[in-house]
Amino acid sequence: MGFLSRLWRGASGTEHGDTHAHASKHSAAEVTQTIARITGAIPQLQLARQYDTRLAPAVRGTLDYATDLVAALPAPRDAAASTWSSDPYIHAFFATSDDVCTTFGHSQELREWFDDHIDCAEVYAVLGMDMVERSVLGVEQRDGKTRTDVQQTTVSFSDHRVRICGRSEAELHDEIVRRLVDQLALEALEQIASDKSRRDALEQERALLKTRLQLLQRQGAGMHAVIGAAPLELAEVARLQREIEDNERNLAELGFKTEAIERQFDLVQRIYADPAVHTYVTVKQLRLDQMNVVVDAKSTRPAADIELRIARIPAYPSEMRAFAIVRFKRADLPPAASLFGDTRRVIV
Repeated sequence: MGFLSRLWRGASGTEHGDTHAHASKHSAAEVTQTIARITGAIPQLQLARQYDTRLAPAVRGTLDYATDLVAALPAPRDAAASTWSSDPYIHAFFATSDDVCTTFGHSQELREWFDDHIDCAEVYAVLGMDMVERSVLGVEQRDGKTRTDVQQTTVSFSDHRVRICGRSEAELHDEIVRRLVDQLALEALEQIASDKSRRDALEQERALLKTRLQLLQRQGAGMHAVIGAAPLELAEVARLQREIEDNERNLAELGFKTEAIERQFDLVQRIYADPAVHTYVTVKQLRLDQMNVVVDAKSTRPAADIELRIARIPAYPSEMRAFAIVRFKRADLPPAASLFGDTRRVIV
């Protein structure tokens, strides 16, 4: 379990007044705990004036959004070798029945969770996967003839990861909400870091430009009467002066360092006020045969309809992952010794 995830359990606070209260599924205490979780990741927010009261409405909105998102997720599926042949989802996710338990066995987080919850015979978990659709030439029976040049789309799942676990479906949903809060904090931290990097670069550029300007001015003053290079040097000085002025304007747009805290607070507030911009789940419907080939709705070939959830991972704009809520039994977990040495498939 990562640092940010532990913050939730360590966060504490007392309920206080909120002048921005509105109809919400979440109490003031839950909002307070969530703000404590966020400031645990971004401590400088606490330096902003009335940060908790001002941040509360945005946080409440994020909690409502995240709760609605997880409430719409499908019921858990039993992930087991025995369900591979009967459950079209498990069959699509794994190449063979043996791969089901082996994949879960390679999850260090899952093993640690079972170690920490010795009274639990099963776990509810999020199974995340990369999903790839490929266009290939396949074999198909058409009009009583076998054709080997039929354009087909295949779907494959790889990079299976199991990192979020819970005792029950409800507990797992709560953990997903907490992780979403964490990821929005990561999004904010990334933008704050980019802002600081730009400021540092501009300040360094300004120092270099001023030094260069001073050198040229001194050179012009000392050499003008000797080599008559004043027009060229003056042009260079003018150019540098314009660059310095541009640099100063860019720095002014970032604001003074004394304003950095409020600027960072505003950034965080904007992110939590509109979480759907940064993280969302889409639904993708597919009809797959036993070989994970996409089948047309008009086809008579045996196939199953599946409805996939695809999540955008905040702070990683290009990463979209398929995921499913699953239930996995402790009894199906392979002994660690039987997997030792096969480091190529360890889920980290």
